Amino acid sequence: MDAVAVSPDLLRANAPARPAPPQNLEAMRRTAEAFEASFLSQMMKPMFESLSTEAPFGGGAGEAAWRGFLVDAMAQQTVKAGGVGLADSVLAQMIKMQEQGA
Repeated sequence: MDAVAVSPDLLRANAPARPAPPQNLEAMRRTAEAFEASFLSQMMKPMFESLSTEAPFGGGAGEAAWRGFLVDAMAQQTVKAGGVGLADSVLAQMIKMQEQGA
């Protein structure tokens, strides 16, 4: 039997497509974590709005002005400590969308 020569181009054309590795995975992870922190911040704001802080060292316009920053910092710290898993789900979806676009 005679051997048939097959060109490498033909082999590559018929090979199953492998998804390309995600581009800039680190930036995508940061974006997913920022989204989770923003989500957690929005979820925590109503909890802190209902707190009564009228005491000798609480309340006032200063506390009202800084409360949002405190809630944001708490949300970011929660994400740094592992979060609630939202960033992982968002990252997986971002990778899937990038693979579909390629």
